[in-house]
Amino acid sequence: MAQDPADAPAAPPVTEQPPVAPKSPIAPPNPRRSWAGRLLVVATARMYPTPGGKPLRLVQPIAPLGAGAVWLQVRGVKVVGGVRWVKVLLPVRPNGSTGWIRASDMVFRPIDLRIDVDLSDRTLKLFRKGKRIRTFRVAVGTSENPTPTGRFAIAEVIPTGDPKAFLGPIVMPITGFSEALNDYAGGNGRVAIHGTSQPELIGQRVSHGCIRVRNADIRRLNRLVRGGTPVIIRR
Repeated sequence: MAQDPADAPAAPPVTEQPPVAPKSPIAPPNPRRSWAGRLLVVATARMYPTPGGKPLRLVQPIAPLGAGAVWLQVRGVKVVGGVRWVKVLLPVRPNGSTGWIRASDMVFRPIDLRIDVDLSDRTLKLFRKGKRIRTFRVAVGTSENPTPTGRFAIAEVIPTGDPKAFLGPIVMPITGFSEALNDYAGGNGRVAIHGTSQPELIGQRVSHGCIRVRNADIRRLNRLVRGGTPVIIRR
């Protein structure tokens, strides 16, 4: 059974440099919508939305796998002492980790899409503004190495440059990690949605936690999905 080396770049990296100045609102104007924030600088994610909040980790503006821009899903907005902060979902262990970053360190865009993966049905459904627009069959993790459940987000979108590659033409690492494996294929257990060189296994529990889709389907997703898109994985 082949492994899912989703944590290792599968092609020459996409060298997208972050802008030096904001080109969009410096905070989500309507926090009730879904938003993604693009990091402009190296920022400190803090436990609380204050300059003295406990630092959790430094977050880089360049994504670690594909070297593209970092887009983080926004989970909340607060103004403290006249400074606006955003709570973001961090692509770190444990799954679901969040932290507060100054809104001025980011630019934002609204997200109208949502990915919903049903592990029992082995389906990936794409929703726009709550309406289902696509359904794809997928392969998921085995019982020994299950795909993690919960609320995540697309962390990066990486073209492999090779439609015949094991991971297919596109890899979309999410913010989630395997809860059974700390590493595989030289990576740290990062889970991804990606294409496959073994389409005959679609619909089965065969991966090390990644979500495999047919190559034609990952291309369709790639035309719509961007970093920060919510991903909900259910049993």
